[in-house]
Amino acid sequence: MRRHTRHLLGAAVLVAAGITTAAVVLSAQGASKIQRGADVAPVPLNMNGLNPALVREGSYIVNAHGGCNDCHTVPSFAPGGDPFAGEPAVVNAACYLAGGAAFGPFISRNITPRANGLPAGRTLDQFKQIMREGKDFRSDATPILQVMPWPVYGQMTDRDIEAVYEYLSAIPPILSRPAFCTAPPPPA
Repeated sequence: MRRHTRHLLGAAVLVAAGITTAAVVLSAQGASKIQRGADVAPVPLNMNGLNPALVREGSYIVNAHGGCNDCHTVPSFAPGGDPFAGEPAVVNAACYLAGGAAFGPFISRNITPRANGLPAGRTLDQFKQIMREGKDFRSDATPILQVMPWPVYGQMTDRDIEAVYEYLSAIPPILSRPAFCTAPPPPA
């Protein structure tokens, strides 16, 4: 009873000050995602002209939720850093999100910024369309997102997709995938 009363009194003070407890909780959750996003980014980020909080929130989504590295980085983990082999996880920063994973006839795309500075060479509106509809904008288009779970990612909020886009705008570009960014041969 005493603990409950203390919480109610604390909430009453916040409400009296014009702050709702829901706003305080949301603010604390947002700060933890932003901090966690800063902690899990496996590459240095260029924040010039970008919203740092949105970049870090995007990093949290990409690296702690989305699993983008699993398909868009080949190989996904650096030598000695493969958690599936019982090693401490170390993302392959040299090939980070440069694409190249083969899924039958499909190859995962390079989603790093292009020479025009845009992630995957796409505007935010195009990126939203890719994430929501699986639309391909390339002239040599294969059914781009037959493997990518765009129906799931398409359920994200506009802010979530904008955060991912802002994060992808901040990562180092890999304009041409290095030869060492290829899938290892299957075991014999």
